[in-house]
Amino acid sequence: MAKKLTGACVFGQSGGPTTVINASAYGVIKAALDAPEITNVYGAAHGIVGIINGTLFDLGQEDPDELKLLLNTPSSELGSCRYKMADPEKDDTDYKRILEVFKKFDIRYFFYNGGNDSMDTCKKVSDFLEKAGWECRVIGVPKTIDNDLVGTDHCPGFPSAAKYVATTVAEVYKDAHVYDTGAITLIEIMGRHAGWLTGASALAKLSDAPPDLIYMPEIPFDMEKFLTDVEAVYKAKNKCLIAVSEGIQYADGSFVSEAKTSATDGFGHAQLGGLAAMLSGIIKQRTGAKVRGIELSLLQRCAAHLASQTDIDESYLAGKSAVESAICGETGKMVAFTREGEGGDYRCGIKLEPLSVSANAEKTVPREWINEAGTFVTQEFIDYVLPLIAGENSRALENGLPRFAKLKKIIAEK
Repeated sequence: MAKKLTGACVFGQSGGPTTVINASAYGVIKAALDAPEITNVYGAAHGIVGIINGTLFDLGQEDPDELKLLLNTPSSELGSCRYKMADPEKDDTDYKRILEVFKKFDIRYFFYNGGNDSMDTCKKVSDFLEKAGWECRVIGVPKTIDNDLVGTDHCPGFPSAAKYVATTVAEVYKDAHVYDTGAITLIEIMGRHAGWLTGASALAKLSDAPPDLIYMPEIPFDMEKFLTDVEAVYKAKNKCLIAVSEGIQYADGSFVSEAKTSATDGFGHAQLGGLAAMLSGIIKQRTGAKVRGIELSLLQRCAAHLASQTDIDESYLAGKSAVESAICGETGKMVAFTREGEGGDYRCGIKLEPLSVSANAEKTVPREWINEAGTFVTQEFIDYVLPLIAGENSRALENGLPRFAKLKKIIAEK
């Protein structure tokens, strides 16, 4: 039996938002407010940056009904950040400041919601606090539409984004096949090094409206082969619908996207984009066909109207499980999902993984789940994703429009 630890908790959100990241926030906040061991529940303004700045929201002063609306509110309601923390052995300035804030507010529980880099931040903070002798239980709560976190069957946020991608591709298919004239349509989908989200476009075939070709980062990109593939489909059908990941790379590892050197995010990753326009121009020059390039961009990660109820429920469960695990004595871990049940009987289980497993690591689509030609996914991929997109969310509406959470965000004073 773990020693009872009494004190406040702080929750932060980091990295790119998702449709359901606030469902995890609600899971953490509600479980923490209900826990007698947790004296105060704080939310960090813009993730770890808010903790460093000492800007915390007192979530105990929020209206419970408004907090519940977080279940269907997209984006990161407390604010996010992309902040790369230094190696504490080289520069411990931020860590000392975090410890100072934790002592000021008597924070004994830290929950951080994010992806690969956020789990790295979580681990660094956990290790520093332990070394400094400040007892604090640290648990990572996963999220990423990229589905590339190691140690978990799938990631909160991916199913809803996958549902949006599959639905949108099916709808674009219907629109692109209206006229009797030839046309080629290319859709750019998020995913820097992992093609999970782009592969999800294949689910549109269940609506009889699939892409003809799918290109993912797991397969080295060959421009000549790509153009030959497109020409072959176009010649046979007088139409061609292509789904392509923003992160496709040549065999030498360089990004195909012309925007690859334009900027980087706070973690040093290339900010991608512009691929659809670039490839569309090349296809048009090669074929002479009418070509339309579509970049789904932020719509993939904020389309709450198409959120998977399964994703909402599991995201909430991830946050709730983080609090329950910490109270039971766990620390330095990330909440992870397991897949239970057989055949069509899908169930989600919970396990804990050391933060080191997911920090700065990426899970890519298995090669055997991509066809031999590298232009589509297999049935195994579809069977993996399909149960995750199940269920329609029951969201609150006002005047026919979504009613999102309106938090007061009262600054905590100490």
